[in-house]
Amino acid sequence: MASKGKSRESTVAPLIPDQRREAMLRLLRRDKVLSLHQLMEALSCSHMTVRRDIVLLEQEGLVHTVPGGVRVASQLATEPSHVSKALVDGGEKRAIAQAAAPLLHAGMTIYLDAGTTMLAFVPHILALSDITVVTNDFSIMQALMNALHVTAIHTGGLLDHANRSSVGDLAAATLRQLAIDVAFISASSWDLRRGVTTPSPSKIDVKRAAMDVAEQTVLLATSSKYGTFSTYKIADLKRFDHIVSDASLPRAAASGIVAAGLSLRLAAVD
Repeated sequence: MASKGKSRESTVAPLIPDQRREAMLRLLRRDKVLSLHQLMEALSCSHMTVRRDIVLLEQEGLVHTVPGGVRVASQLATEPSHVSKALVDGGEKRAIAQAAAPLLHAGMTIYLDAGTTMLAFVPHILALSDITVVTNDFSIMQALMNALHVTAIHTGGLLDHANRSSVGDLAAATLRQLAIDVAFISASSWDLRRGVTTPSPSKIDVKRAAMDVAEQTVLLATSSKYGTFSTYKIADLKRFDHIVSDASLPRAAASGIVAAGLSLRLAAVD
């Protein structure tokens, strides 16, 4: 009887690739993070097979690699404050600003979205002889206060205390009265599958209004925010003319973005 049982088990067909990847997603949704070895054991497959599946899932924005393993794309429930953002990824933000700086030239009008990555952009703006900067960020306005060669326009609007910026309909209404050459947009969560998202509904109209009135739109976002998502969608990644991130963006994620026909620049961090 035991031998018959073994015979029946041996006839069970292995999972086809789509079934295996769906099983991997179920495991990750349950446990959030798993090592490669755990996935090999749970799925009864080789290291190479697990790695191939992870690459495909990461290209779709469903998972995100971590050292030695993988985590499921996670949800950002609340927007981090300006203070907490300023404490992380300083080198990455400066590198992203440096990589995006060639998009600037004298005489243009640009929009700088709120955020500490945009604040790292200010030294490159100050190096230009003539430029108009539109922003909803109070820290950026403070940094431009003594730059007499820069024309600065603040959107006004409802004060977001934690992020030191203006949000809501009034800020969006100001932007809709302007013609902008390039809108530089920040993101607290982004991936290929869901695009740019936010946990704060008051930010939606401002970001979309800036993108609508701009000739070009550029996403500036650190790799640490990739593979996360929030409740409210701002835009698909295909809505951006350029995406600038740092070189720590996982290779599979970068390949998926490029394969989707998007322009991606990865900045090396010193």
